[in-house]
Amino acid sequence: MRIAALAFAAAGLFAALPAAAEPYKLDKSHATVIFTVGHLGFSTVHGFFRAFDADINFDPDSMETSSVNFTIDAASVDTLWEARDKHVKSKDFLNIEAYPTITFVSKKIVLTSAETATVTGDLTIIGQTHEETFDVVMNKFGPSPFNPALQIAGFKINGVIDRTKYGMGYGAPAIGGSIGLRVDLEMSPAS
Repeated sequence: MRIAALAFAAAGLFAALPAAAEPYKLDKSHATVIFTVGHLGFSTVHGFFRAFDADINFDPDSMETSSVNFTIDAASVDTLWEARDKHVKSKDFLNIEAYPTITFVSKKIVLTSAETATVTGDLTIIGQTHEETFDVVMNKFGPSPFNPALQIAGFKINGVIDRTKYGMGYGAPAIGGSIGLRVDLEMSPAS
């Protein structure tokens, strides 16, 4: 009798634990990594990265247990102006020869509402790592209208970083030291 009671208690305990986050894959055809930087106070330059990937573990019922490791190919930077792109890739900025990747490794996710959260993690650019926090909005989670068996999660992530603390002081503050970042993505279960 006592063993049966312990078994039921243990079953209840495990049922109360949140499910583990599961691997999700990034849908690169519906994802963008965009940045903005002020130019001399006269205009804002927009750029993006063409090549990136992410290792994602996601639990829609316990989002704070989710995690993401994001990797960007620094050489894929594109500001729609070839001469500027060449300069951005140089030692004045991204120094892609020595530092070919930019990474973000999440450490903590804090829910701020049913659809919003903050994600804090280590951002590494040109060999310098600093903790950054970004705002996350879940656009939608549910079945694909084209394949109801496929669950899709869509997010928008926004933040601002100070490029000078990563050693990219060239031209600051005339060329903005604060860089606006936005990531839009869709993902679905890897299995």
